[in-house]
Amino acid sequence: MSDDNPHSANGSSGKSWAAKLLQIFTGEPKSREELVDLIQDAEERDLIDNDTKEMIEGVLDVAELKVRDIMIPRSQMVTIDVHQSVEEFLPIVIESQHSRYPVVTDNKDQVEGILLAKDLLSYGFNATDEEFSLDKVMRPAVIVPESKRVDVLLKDFRSNRYHMAIVVDEYGGVSGLVTIEDILEEIVGEIEDETDINESDDKQNIRRLSPTRYSVKALTTIEDFNEYFKSEFSDEEHDTVGGLIAHGFGHLPQAGEEITLGNFTFRITNADKRRIQQLQVSIQEVESSENAE
Repeated sequence: MSDDNPHSANGSSGKSWAAKLLQIFTGEPKSREELVDLIQDAEERDLIDNDTKEMIEGVLDVAELKVRDIMIPRSQMVTIDVHQSVEEFLPIVIESQHSRYPVVTDNKDQVEGILLAKDLLSYGFNATDEEFSLDKVMRPAVIVPESKRVDVLLKDFRSNRYHMAIVVDEYGGVSGLVTIEDILEEIVGEIEDETDINESDDKQNIRRLSPTRYSVKALTTIEDFNEYFKSEFSDEEHDTVGGLIAHGFGHLPQAGEEITLGNFTFRITNADKRRIQQLQVSIQEVESSENAE
């Protein structure tokens, strides 16, 4: 019997989820919507789990995004002036806790290079007798246009082994920056580390990313949001920030969409077909003192 049916049930059960997924693509979907429906069907048949489905959908979303859709805007860039001493810029590094900083001169349109925070360690622990100089430690800055496709940039990040790029507009002016983490979060959702958890409030719903930028869970109550940000959003019609934002859009938004309400810009960083999950909230103010030179 085994000779007549070499592809036994035991052999089929040993197939990877990818092989099983390919089995249902025999209909050759003609559009992205059909492909998404097939992926949804694969989850419903338990061929893939929900996390896998969301990552596949994230990859599909990234293929349609441009760098301008996910970049950190110029106004929110935390930079170091090339003329600053270590004593002057070290508080910026400590407070923001980023791993990389654009080094500028005069203004943010003139990026001289990138400073890696780890390159400061040898000087802080007296591991070198050399006098510190930004010119010696900063790395070359990678420049990309706003119109560059995000999936192509991810490939460049991986092949060239760099993690940050400065984004410029069609006139050559700096419009923001983008990191490899920004792209990965579009695929797998918000990436949290030990520092993020320590900086969270007691409910871990609101995390401070920079002086004017925060990560906020969509399930955060409007009451808690108002208390944290000293805002005055009404909670009569909606209990959560996610509900407030969905109402503002007039539809269920997807990752990458933005809306401004009052002095806040809300950017969707993670959402599925049923609900908003994670938001990035930016306070619309004059650039913070640590960025203004």
